[in-house]
Amino acid sequence: MENQGRIDTRRIGDISEKVIHHLEKVVVGQREPLRLLWSSLLTGGHVLVEGVPGLGKTLMVRALGQVVDASFARIQFTPDLMPADVTGTKVFDLQSGRFTFKQGPLFHHLILADEINRTPPKTQAALLEAMEEGQVTVDGEGKRLPQPFFVVATQNPIEYEGTYPLPEAQLDRFSIKLTVDYPGEEEEIAVLREHRMTERRESRLSPQVGVDEILDCRKMLEGVQVEESVLQYIAGIVRATRHHPRVMLGASPRAGLNLLSLGKAMAAAEGRDYVTPDDVKTVMKPVLRHRVVPNPDVELEGLNIDDLIEEITSTVVVPR
Repeated sequence: MENQGRIDTRRIGDISEKVIHHLEKVVVGQREPLRLLWSSLLTGGHVLVEGVPGLGKTLMVRALGQVVDASFARIQFTPDLMPADVTGTKVFDLQSGRFTFKQGPLFHHLILADEINRTPPKTQAALLEAMEEGQVTVDGEGKRLPQPFFVVATQNPIEYEGTYPLPEAQLDRFSIKLTVDYPGEEEEIAVLREHRMTERRESRLSPQVGVDEILDCRKMLEGVQVEESVLQYIAGIVRATRHHPRVMLGASPRAGLNLLSLGKAMAAAEGRDYVTPDDVKTVMKPVLRHRVVPNPDVELEGLNIDDLIEEITSTVVVPR
């Protein structure tokens, strides 16, 4: 049984490397965000991506939609978007004389929710119910969504006029928050070199993994071993955020569950059937940065949220 676990995690590692390798053909200089994006899909979490315009946030998700053989939909969130526009609605069929349900764009495996903070809270709530429950409710009737169901939402960190920022309770529904930064000089030159005016960059990609394989990998992740000392380390990190003097609101227990599941995915992606403290450290900032609310004076001191997380977690003893 132990040997079988090793074989399974090696398979996850091979699939993960193949997927990341193909994504890097069009998304240049973003290997770590791509690894985290893929790991979130494996674990069933959802992702919030933040970055200034033009850094390839949308391209990253479109490329994933090409590499994964699954249905994909992009929803451009706007101030006039209504819940029925994303969930679907009942329409009257003249021939049958009955109302029938017309599915909205949420009934796909991969969803790109572009500029989620530009739509009113009522529409945001419809999406967040789907993320949490795996279903939508129309006229009091629940409609199950396909599995896997994976949402990647983007938002612009510098434009706040005419936006509806997600409250902390809703931010907590996202497994991780990715921050996409500018590429290095070599990567930027590579983007210019590969540019084609007559085709989308992601159109060069082909499917490398199917829906059933993803669900199989998700089941296999349950077999990744986590020692008691690593569980204590995860709990220590989450609890430390709640008692730090510079923090107004600490991380929820859901953050600990995300650290655990993503740690397993990181381990399996490297072909291991056990989680190390380094796996937890790799996913620590993406899991916590949208859940920890700092005191106002933190920003005045020039500290960003990642610096604060580093300061908090440095007090937690790392197991050997």
